[in-house]
Amino acid sequence: MEDKRLEATARLLEVMDTLRRECPWDREQTFESLRNNTIEETYELVDAITDGNMEGIKEELGDLLLHVVFYSKLGEEQQAFDFGEVADALCDKLIYRHPHVYGDIHANTPDQVRENWEALKLRKKNRKSGTLGGVPRSLPAMVKAYRMGEKAASTGFDWQKREDVWEKVREEIGEVEREMRAGSAEDLEQEFGDLFFSLINACRLYGVDPESALARTNKKFMRRFNYMEERAAAQGHTLHELALDRMEELWQEAKGEEPR
Repeated sequence: MEDKRLEATARLLEVMDTLRRECPWDREQTFESLRNNTIEETYELVDAITDGNMEGIKEELGDLLLHVVFYSKLGEEQQAFDFGEVADALCDKLIYRHPHVYGDIHANTPDQVRENWEALKLRKKNRKSGTLGGVPRSLPAMVKAYRMGEKAASTGFDWQKREDVWEKVREEIGEVEREMRAGSAEDLEQEFGDLFFSLINACRLYGVDPESALARTNKKFMRRFNYMEERAAAQGHTLHELALDRMEELWQEAKGEEPR
């Protein structure tokens, strides 16, 4: 098994060398030109994971691995780093951040591992960046809020009991309602942001990934809405022609068609 993995890795690196040398499209790519494609490939992998599509996960992991190899090739050409250095640096990082496996530190729960991980990351990085300095600027807002909550919690800045977060959520709902009555669009946006942030922290405290949760709800809404449109079309109508109560009936039908 190990030999096959090494052979496959060597083959992939060889294919990348060939493409970079002989393909007009691959030759003109840069770090900057690949960036958006990398983001897109990451989300395609997330979609496959959300769908539980193992064949899709395998394919999308390959596409993402291509980007890792491509960036490594670009680094090699600029004499900055190569794939081997990328892999070695990763191994060094993993060994350093797992002293409970490779050292004499004890960590018996995932939470203890996570706390050690965050402490080691902070120690390794420039202290001027602070606890939140390692959160990538370009992360989507929801993911970024979750990561900031995690990192803040690693310092002890968190609710003592997870149930206490609901008081904060209710407080933020009240702030949103007050700003809705006041009529200030800018302040209302800010209060909605505060409400989202508190809900994301609630997700974190209850072990729920908010991005995954919302993705599943989006998928569910799309499935039900598509059902409504298809049923309306089968009856010779568009949704625009239906009264709201009839659309609600179709919505309930769509819910009833879903597996329990």
